[in-house]
Amino acid sequence: MRTVQGEVESALSKLFGYAPITYGAGRTDAGVHALGQVMSVHDVPADLDVDKIKDSLNGMCAPFIAVSSCRTVDGQWHARFSARSRMYAYAILEASVPDPFLAGTTLWHPEPLDLAAMTEAAGHLLGPHDFSSFGRVADPSASAERNLFELQCERVDGIVRITARANAFIQQMVRSIVGTLVHVGEGRRSPDDMPSTIAARDRSAAGPVAAPHGLCLVAVEYDEGWSGARRR
Repeated sequence: MRTVQGEVESALSKLFGYAPITYGAGRTDAGVHALGQVMSVHDVPADLDVDKIKDSLNGMCAPFIAVSSCRTVDGQWHARFSARSRMYAYAILEASVPDPFLAGTTLWHPEPLDLAAMTEAAGHLLGPHDFSSFGRVADPSASAERNLFELQCERVDGIVRITARANAFIQQMVRSIVGTLVHVGEGRRSPDDMPSTIAARDRSAAGPVAAPHGLCLVAVEYDEGWSGARRR
């Protein structure tokens, strides 16, 4: 299966003459988009010209992959483990008929959602929790506790945008939160159900996993004061 990281690695291998070691800031499921992904590349040539590398990568990977910037960093810096937070956004199109031009990046919902109820429910999920009810960890012995710094629901021009920012996410966590909030917005769940849903630590206690194509990794934040971020 083709992946963004695989395509970039293939291009770098052609540029360097060998396969460098790369790490992404966050893993995304198949079908999920990224506007602010960050990749660290290790074992690079000492005389690297980052501007030429950026131009070469864009020439080789366009039009479906774009490299917005390249820079040199300390050898101990790591795209994944040096990250302070990650931000995802999920887009839902509220419309009586679907929009073919938005079909690849938004989830179509033909009826209006109760945004106030969704916002109330989101407030219960903020902070450090064991999010086992909203996803899974690759290692069953690992902790599912994450710190959800931000979870906002807003409506702009018929698009409901759910933004989630945390120190890290477990697998399918954002999509499961979205599926749960959509159930709240449809009146199928109460915002007051969220504390018990968290406490259950059982995947069946939460809502369904929302479709991947509405989700986008929009930003990764680091202590150095910069981020791989672009507004969606």
